Order: sequence, then structure tokens, then C-alpha cells
Amino acid sequence: MGQLKDFQLRRLEEHKYSCASSSLMDPMMQKWWCWLVEQCPLTLAPNLITISGLLVNIATSLLLVYYSPDAKQEVPRWACFLCALGLFLYQSLDAIDGKQARRTGTSSPLGELFDHGCDSLSTVFVSLGVACSVRLGTHPYWMFFQCMMAVTLFYCAHWQTYVSGTLRFGFIDVTEAQFGVIAIHLLSVIFGPSFWSLKIPGTDLEYLVLYITAGLIQVLCQFKTVSCVILFGGAGKNGSSIAGTSVLSPVVPLLFILVPSVLIAWKSPYDIYLQNPTIYLLTFGCVSARVTNRLVVAHMTKSEMAYSDASLLGPALLFLNQYVNCPINENYLLYIVCIYVIYDLIKYCQEVCLEICHHLNISLFTIVPKRPASSTSSAAFEKNGSSKYMTRSKAKVKSN
Repeated sequence: MGQLKDFQLRRLEEHKYSCASSSLMDPMMQKWWCWLVEQCPLTLAPNLITISGLLVNIATSLLLVYYSPDAKQEVPRWACFLCALGLFLYQSLDAIDGKQARRTGTSSPLGELFDHGCDSLSTVFVSLGVACSVRLGTHPYWMFFQCMMAVTLFYCAHWQTYVSGTLRFGFIDVTEAQFGVIAIHLLSVIFGPSFWSLKIPGTDLEYLVLYITAGLIQVLCQFKTVSCVILFGGAGKNGSSIAGTSVLSPVVPLLFILVPSVLIAWKSPYDIYLQNPTIYLLTFGCVSARVTNRLVVAHMTKSEMAYSDASLLGPALLFLNQYVNCPINENYLLYIVCIYVIYDLIKYCQEVCLEICHHLNISLFTIVPKRPASSTSSAAFEKNGSSKYMTRSKAKVKSN
């Protein structure tokens, strides 16, 4: 059996993208994005643009993790610069994939799903990269909070979409948060990563406190926004989700991620999280990305989201190992589980994409343009309003 059922594939054909945005910076970036997309050949597939940006983002983030596996050591300034550049490239490519799909007449539900899937994984790596840039590992529990809140907010953004049918972005949202992360990397370039450990003049507080405080404010503001939509914005019958399910049903898979992530780290006799913070967070981040992708599929197919998931076997194995007094060294087991959840995420995404490609009779990374080059003018984009063309999957919320 495939990942998607027949009725889900049929409903996917009927899916229409719905987005509401009041972002501060998106309108200012439209000219750059419209110019950039016109430099792309008409034969370039939108999904290839998306995956290219993701690979750049992952590579530059992993570079910081390589130099600081526990996010405590100072990373080279040039690595911070590359990470900032990588995030900007990812942001730009992520912004033009939808524009490229429209200018070539190849828009499809697959493109939206593929975009969201890439964003879910990008959220994890951006969180780890910025943690290394500011040496957040010196405050490991704040690092845990930041990274887990990043994936939680991303999940909640799609939770509200599952409830209301519309992806909503506020005045200060993803684009603004991305530029905030870029600014943090650039501060590490200019002043060095040790800057964040210096004391603020006249106080005993480190500059890192400013970064943490900004993150807390963002978390509180976004939780307030999504909570209102989730609780009172149901677009289904009697205020239910668009799939006709309870608006609170997606909380169960989320708790299956958050609760084990806390308990396993707390009860570990080997200090599994403190010994391997980036691997631990990468593991649970990939589990979250897998579950979030299933939530996106449930939204786009207007179907119920199952509570169980194959990726949860990884955390379950870590938990079971602790329950029987760790016959397997936790540190070794963590690496095995990390490899498994990454493999499971890639396998799931591959199978879903291929099933949709087969059903819609399209290719994943190649296209045949259906519109002439004359339709590619950026003026056409701006004439109809920038918000109409803002089909980015900005619900990535990078802890940023």
C-alpha cells in the first residue's frame, strides 16, 4: 500500500492554495524576487529551485555544526557568513518557486506540498545553525527550548491551516524572522561569536540574553495568533477543521514528539542530550518534520490525521532502552535512531511525491512550459498585487 489512499489523491486534485499575509517585508522584497525569477530559464522546474535552496541551507548550517558539534565552541567567522548567505539564498529561491510555476503554467498541489516539506526540514537546520553561531550550547536548556519551539511553531502554523483552510502570516513573520537570523550571523561575523558571551555595559547580563529575549517574544506572539485561529477559526461544520475533525486532534501527534523529547533528556543516565545536543535535536527535529508533513497532507486532502507514525519508533526505542536500564549505550543508540528517522523522513517524502506525480501524470524535477516567454514579465506579477503571488510556504518559523 502507498502512503496516500485513493480518496486522498482525488481530493488533492481539488485543493486550492489559500494564503493571507500582512507581512512587513514581503512587499519590499517583491521586486527582487520578480527580477530573480525572470533570470530563470523556462525549462527550470520549480521543485528543482526549491530543493536547490534547501541543499544550500543544509550545507551551510551543517558547516557550523561541524565546527561546533555541541554549540559551545567558537565557529569561524567565514562559516557564519556562509550560513547567512545560504539562508538568504534559500529565502530567495523559496520565494520564486511558486512564481516560476505560474510563469511556466506548471502549478500543481505537488509544488505546494514539496515546498512545505522542504521548509519543515529547513526549520531544523536553521535552528541548529544559529545556535552554533551564538554559542547557545553554553546554555543547553535554552538551546533545547529554541530548537523545539521552532519545530513546534512550524507545526502549529500548519495546524491552524488544517483548521481554517488558510495559511496566515502576521505583520512580523517568517521573512522578518529570517532576516533576523541573517543579522545574528552577520553580528557573529563582525564581532566574532564570542560577542554573545560579553557583558552588556552596566549590567551582568550577556548579549546572548537579548537574543533569547527576542526569541521568547516571537514565540509568545505567534502562539497567541495561532491559538486564536485554532480554537475559534474552524472552517468545517460546527467549527470543526476543514476535514470535519476536532480542531484539537492534531495536538496528539505533537505531544508524541514533545513529551518524549523532554522525558528522554531528563531521565537519561548518560546525559544523552547534554553529551550530544545537536544530534539529539536533529533527531527530534526530523521526527517533527515527518509528522508535520503528514499534517500538511491531511490539510491538502481534507482527511483525518492518524496519531501513529513510523518515525515515532525512534523516540520509542530510546524510551524503551531507558525503561530497561539502558542495556544499549544511549549515545550509540541515539546515532542509530538519528539515521533511522532521517531515512524514514526521506523515504516518506519520496513515496508521497512519486505517488502524486504518478496520479497527476507529472514529473518531480522536470517540466514542459505551457506558457510563452512573454508572460514572464515582472510587471505582470506586480500589476495584480504582490500578495496574490505570495505562494511561499512561509510557515517555517525558524526559531528564529
